[in-house]
Amino acid sequence: MSEQPLALVTGAAQRLGKAFVLALARKGYAILLHYRYSEAQASITATEIRTLDVPVYISQADLTDPKQISSLFTMVDKIKHPLKVLVNSAAVMPVGNPRTLSVKDWDAALDLNLRAPFLCAQEAANRMTNGGLIVNVTDVGAQKAWSRYPSYTVSKAALESLTKMLARAFAPSIRVNAIAPGLVLQSNLVSPEEWERLVDRLPLKRTATVEEIASALDFLLTNEYITGQTLVIDGGYSLLG
Repeated sequence: MSEQPLALVTGAAQRLGKAFVLALARKGYAILLHYRYSEAQASITATEIRTLDVPVYISQADLTDPKQISSLFTMVDKIKHPLKVLVNSAAVMPVGNPRTLSVKDWDAALDLNLRAPFLCAQEAANRMTNGGLIVNVTDVGAQKAWSRYPSYTVSKAALESLTKMLARAFAPSIRVNAIAPGLVLQSNLVSPEEWERLVDRLPLKRTATVEEIASALDFLLTNEYITGQTLVIDGGYSLLG
Protein backbone atom coordinates (compact mmCIF):
# COMPACT_ATOMS: atom_id res chain seq x y z
CA MET A 1 0.00 0.00 0.00
CA SER A 2 1.21 3.48 -0.84
CA GLU A 3 2.48 5.57 2.03
CA GLN A 4 0.83 8.68 0.62
CA PRO A 5 -2.25 9.26 2.81
CA LEU A 6 -5.78 9.65 1.51
CA ALA A 7 -8.20 12.43 2.46
CA LEU A 8 -11.93 12.12 1.79
CA VAL A 9 -13.96 15.33 1.64
CA THR A 10 -17.73 15.19 1.23
CA GLY A 11 -19.45 17.93 -0.73
CA ALA A 12 -16.08 18.85 -2.18
CA ALA A 13 -17.02 20.04 -5.67
CA GLN A 14 -17.57 23.69 -4.79
CA ARG A 15 -17.80 26.38 -2.10
CA LEU A 16 -16.11 25.53 1.23
CA GLY A 17 -15.78 21.85 0.41
CA LYS A 18 -13.60 22.81 -2.54
CA ALA A 19 -11.44 25.03 -0.32
CA PHE A 20 -10.90 22.16 2.12
CA VAL A 21 -10.05 19.64 -0.57
CA LEU A 22 -7.56 22.01 -2.22
CA ALA A 23 -5.93 22.70 1.15
CA LEU A 24 -5.44 18.97 1.66
CA ALA A 25 -4.11 18.49 -1.86
CA ARG A 26 -1.56 21.26 -1.27
CA LYS A 27 -0.34 19.34 1.76
CA GLY A 28 0.25 16.29 -0.43
CA TYR A 29 -2.75 14.13 0.38
CA ALA A 30 -4.25 11.88 -2.25
CA ILE A 31 -7.84 13.04 -2.63
CA LEU A 32 -11.21 11.31 -2.80
CA LEU A 33 -13.58 14.05 -3.92
CA HIS A 34 -17.24 13.36 -3.16
CA TYR A 35 -20.16 15.16 -4.76
CA ARG A 36 -23.88 14.57 -5.11
CA TYR A 37 -25.28 16.77 -7.90
CA SER A 38 -22.39 19.01 -8.95
CA GLU A 39 -20.72 16.76 -11.52
CA ALA A 40 -19.37 19.57 -13.70
CA GLN A 41 -17.94 21.46 -10.71
CA ALA A 42 -16.43 18.23 -9.36
CA SER A 43 -14.63 17.71 -12.65
CA ILE A 44 -13.27 21.27 -12.60
CA THR A 45 -12.08 20.89 -9.01
CA ALA A 46 -10.43 17.57 -9.81
CA THR A 47 -8.57 19.22 -12.69
CA GLU A 48 -7.26 21.89 -10.30
CA ILE A 49 -6.12 19.22 -7.88
CA ARG A 50 -4.23 17.36 -10.59
CA THR A 51 -2.13 20.47 -11.23
CA LEU A 52 -0.81 19.97 -7.68
CA ASP A 53 0.55 16.58 -8.75
CA VAL A 54 -1.45 14.47 -6.31
CA PRO A 55 -3.79 11.57 -7.12
CA VAL A 56 -7.48 12.45 -7.18
CA TYR A 57 -10.48 10.16 -7.31
CA ILE A 58 -14.10 11.23 -7.75
CA SER A 59 -17.20 9.59 -6.29
CA GLN A 60 -20.87 10.49 -6.62
CA ALA A 61 -23.15 9.53 -3.74
CA ASP A 62 -26.36 10.56 -2.01
CA LEU A 63 -25.23 10.58 1.60
CA THR A 64 -28.80 10.57 2.89
CA ASP A 65 -28.83 6.92 1.77
CA PRO A 66 -26.80 4.70 4.14
CA LYS A 67 -26.25 2.15 1.36
CA GLN A 68 -24.56 4.78 -0.78
CA ILE A 69 -22.32 5.73 2.15
CA SER A 70 -21.27 2.08 2.34
CA SER A 71 -20.55 2.13 -1.39
CA LEU A 72 -18.45 5.28 -0.99
CA PHE A 73 -16.26 3.54 1.56
CA THR A 74 -16.05 0.43 -0.60
CA MET A 75 -14.34 2.75 -3.07
CA VAL A 76 -12.00 3.89 -0.27
CA ASP A 77 -10.97 0.26 0.17
CA LYS A 78 -10.07 0.01 -3.52
CA ILE A 79 -7.78 3.04 -3.42
CA LYS A 80 -4.19 2.16 -2.61
CA HIS A 81 -3.68 4.98 -0.15
CA PRO A 82 -4.46 4.67 3.58
CA LEU A 83 -7.35 6.84 4.75
CA LYS A 84 -6.05 9.44 7.22
CA VAL A 85 -8.47 12.38 6.97
CA LEU A 86 -12.24 12.68 6.64
CA VAL A 87 -13.88 16.09 6.27
CA ASN A 88 -17.68 16.03 6.55
CA SER A 89 -18.55 19.14 4.55
CA ALA A 90 -21.72 18.16 2.64
CA ALA A 91 -24.81 19.93 4.00
CA VAL A 92 -28.23 21.26 3.12
CA MET A 93 -29.97 24.33 4.57
CA PRO A 94 -33.78 24.18 4.24
CA VAL A 95 -35.68 27.39 4.87
CA GLY A 96 -38.81 27.17 6.98
CA ASN A 97 -40.82 28.43 9.90
CA PRO A 98 -40.79 26.16 12.97
CA ARG A 99 -44.60 26.25 12.97
CA THR A 100 -44.89 24.97 9.42
CA LEU A 101 -41.61 23.20 8.52
CA SER A 102 -42.38 19.97 6.69
CA VAL A 103 -41.21 16.55 7.80
CA LYS A 104 -39.39 16.30 4.47
CA ASP A 105 -37.33 19.43 5.17
CA TRP A 106 -36.68 18.35 8.75
CA ASP A 107 -35.43 14.94 7.65
CA ALA A 108 -33.41 16.38 4.76
CA ALA A 109 -31.26 18.41 7.12
CA LEU A 110 -30.91 15.80 9.83
CA ASP A 111 -30.17 12.97 7.40
CA LEU A 112 -27.42 14.82 5.52
CA ASN A 113 -26.04 17.19 8.15
CA LEU A 114 -26.03 14.82 11.13
CA ARG A 115 -26.67 11.18 10.31
CA ALA A 116 -24.34 11.13 7.29
CA PRO A 117 -21.35 12.53 9.22
CA PHE A 118 -22.00 9.95 11.94
CA LEU A 119 -22.11 7.06 9.47
CA CYS A 120 -19.10 8.38 7.55
CA ALA A 121 -17.17 8.72 10.81
CA GLN A 122 -18.02 5.13 11.73
CA GLU A 123 -16.82 3.89 8.36
CA ALA A 124 -13.68 6.03 8.47
CA ALA A 125 -12.75 4.99 12.00
CA ASN A 126 -12.87 1.34 10.97
CA ARG A 127 -10.26 2.09 8.31
CA MET A 128 -8.00 4.48 10.22
CA THR A 129 -6.06 1.64 11.78
CA ASN A 130 -2.96 3.80 12.24
CA GLY A 131 -4.78 6.91 13.40
CA GLY A 132 -6.38 9.81 11.63
CA LEU A 133 -8.36 13.02 11.78
CA ILE A 134 -12.09 13.56 11.31
CA VAL A 135 -13.35 17.12 10.88
CA ASN A 136 -17.03 18.04 10.92
CA VAL A 137 -18.03 21.33 9.32
CA THR A 138 -20.65 22.96 11.52
CA ASP A 139 -21.74 26.61 11.58
CA VAL A 140 -21.57 29.60 13.88
CA GLY A 141 -25.39 29.33 13.82
CA ALA A 142 -25.17 26.13 15.86
CA GLN A 143 -25.03 28.34 18.94
CA LYS A 144 -27.79 30.69 17.77
CA ALA A 145 -31.58 30.44 17.50
CA TRP A 146 -31.99 30.86 13.75
CA SER A 147 -35.75 30.44 13.52
CA ARG A 148 -35.68 30.74 9.70
CA TYR A 149 -33.54 27.58 9.47
CA PRO A 150 -34.77 25.32 12.29
CA SER A 151 -33.71 21.92 10.96
CA TYR A 152 -30.33 23.22 9.81
CA THR A 153 -29.57 24.94 13.11
CA VAL A 154 -30.57 21.90 15.16
CA SER A 155 -28.53 19.58 12.93
CA LYS A 156 -25.39 21.69 13.29
CA ALA A 157 -25.78 22.03 17.06
CA ALA A 158 -26.16 18.27 17.30
CA LEU A 159 -23.13 17.79 15.06
CA GLU A 160 -21.01 19.77 17.52
CA SER A 161 -22.25 17.49 20.31
CA LEU A 162 -21.50 14.45 18.17
CA THR A 163 -17.99 15.79 17.55
CA LYS A 164 -17.26 15.70 21.28
CA MET A 165 -18.77 12.26 21.69
CA LEU A 166 -16.79 10.75 18.82
CA ALA A 167 -13.58 12.45 19.96
CA ARG A 168 -13.85 10.65 23.27
CA ALA A 169 -14.90 7.34 21.75
CA PHE A 170 -12.23 7.26 19.02
CA ALA A 171 -9.31 8.47 21.14
CA PRO A 172 -6.39 8.13 21.36
CA SER A 173 -5.58 7.18 17.78
CA ILE A 174 -8.26 9.20 15.96
CA ARG A 175 -8.92 12.87 16.63
CA VAL A 176 -12.33 14.42 15.94
CA ASN A 177 -12.86 18.17 15.71
CA ALA A 178 -15.19 20.68 14.08
CA ILE A 179 -14.86 23.93 12.17
CA ALA A 180 -17.68 26.48 12.52
CA PRO A 181 -17.50 29.13 9.79
CA GLY A 182 -19.29 32.44 9.98
CA LEU A 183 -20.15 34.61 6.98
CA VAL A 184 -17.96 33.57 4.07
CA LEU A 185 -19.84 32.75 0.85
CA GLN A 186 -23.20 34.32 0.10
CA SER A 187 -25.93 31.88 -0.94
CA ASN A 188 -29.15 32.44 -2.84
CA LEU A 189 -31.03 32.08 0.44
CA VAL A 190 -29.99 35.59 1.47
CA SER A 191 -30.64 38.76 -0.52
CA PRO A 192 -27.71 41.08 -1.27
CA GLU A 193 -29.25 43.70 1.03
CA GLU A 194 -29.60 41.26 3.92
CA TRP A 195 -26.09 39.95 3.35
CA GLU A 196 -24.69 43.48 3.48
CA ARG A 197 -26.62 44.13 6.69
CA LEU A 198 -25.24 40.97 8.30
CA VAL A 199 -21.67 41.79 7.29
CA ASP A 200 -22.00 45.33 8.60
CA ARG A 201 -22.97 43.97 12.04
CA LEU A 202 -19.76 41.96 12.33
CA PRO A 203 -17.08 43.34 14.62
CA LEU A 204 -14.54 42.82 11.81
CA LYS A 205 -16.88 44.36 9.21
CA ARG A 206 -16.08 41.86 6.47
CA THR A 207 -16.68 38.29 5.38
CA ALA A 208 -14.06 35.60 5.72
CA THR A 209 -12.09 34.41 2.74
CA VAL A 210 -12.29 30.71 1.91
CA GLU A 211 -8.55 30.55 2.59
CA GLU A 212 -9.12 31.81 6.14
CA ILE A 213 -11.68 29.05 6.75
CA ALA A 214 -9.47 26.40 5.15
CA SER A 215 -6.53 27.49 7.30
CA ALA A 216 -8.43 26.12 10.31
CA LEU A 217 -8.12 22.69 8.72
CA ASP A 218 -4.38 23.23 8.26
CA PHE A 219 -4.16 24.05 11.96
CA LEU A 220 -6.03 20.89 12.98
CA LEU A 221 -3.82 18.78 10.75
CA THR A 222 -0.68 20.26 12.31
CA ASN A 223 -1.60 20.44 15.98
CA GLU A 224 -2.09 16.84 17.08
CA TYR A 225 -3.02 17.73 20.65
CA ILE A 226 -6.49 19.02 19.78
CA THR A 227 -9.56 16.81 19.88
CA GLY A 228 -13.23 17.31 20.66
CA GLN A 229 -13.08 21.02 19.88
CA THR A 230 -14.97 23.36 17.57
CA LEU A 231 -12.89 26.11 15.97
CA VAL A 232 -15.12 29.14 15.39
CA ILE A 233 -13.98 31.29 12.46
CA ASP A 234 -16.64 33.99 12.38
CA GLY A 235 -15.20 37.52 12.44
CA GLY A 236 -16.80 38.05 15.84
CA TYR A 237 -20.36 37.02 14.87
CA SER A 238 -20.71 34.86 17.98
CA LEU A 239 -20.09 37.96 20.11
CA LEU A 240 -23.34 39.53 18.93
CA GLY A 241 -26.48 39.34 21.01
